[in-house]
Amino acid sequence: MLHPSYHDLMTVVNSDVEDGEPKVVNSRYSIVMATAKRARQITAGSEPLISDVEGRKALSIAVDELYDSKIRIIGDDE
Repeated sequence: MLHPSYHDLMTVVNSDVEDGEPKVVNSRYSIVMATAKRARQITAGSEPLISDVEGRKALSIAVDELYDSKIRIIGDDE
């Protein structure tokens, strides 16, 4: 099971969106694509943006980075 949950991740990603504005993320697919892209960057040598990554897989690191707001998902218009 994924911790934090998809719902928790979507809440964090959309937390900066003001009322009336479209949400950055509307589906699990967006979360999966963003974390997979970041995991590939980490695997390719990009430095993790969180501490305590020893022995952890790139996808777990990417999920925690997203949850801790160390990375952002940007919309098509940005």
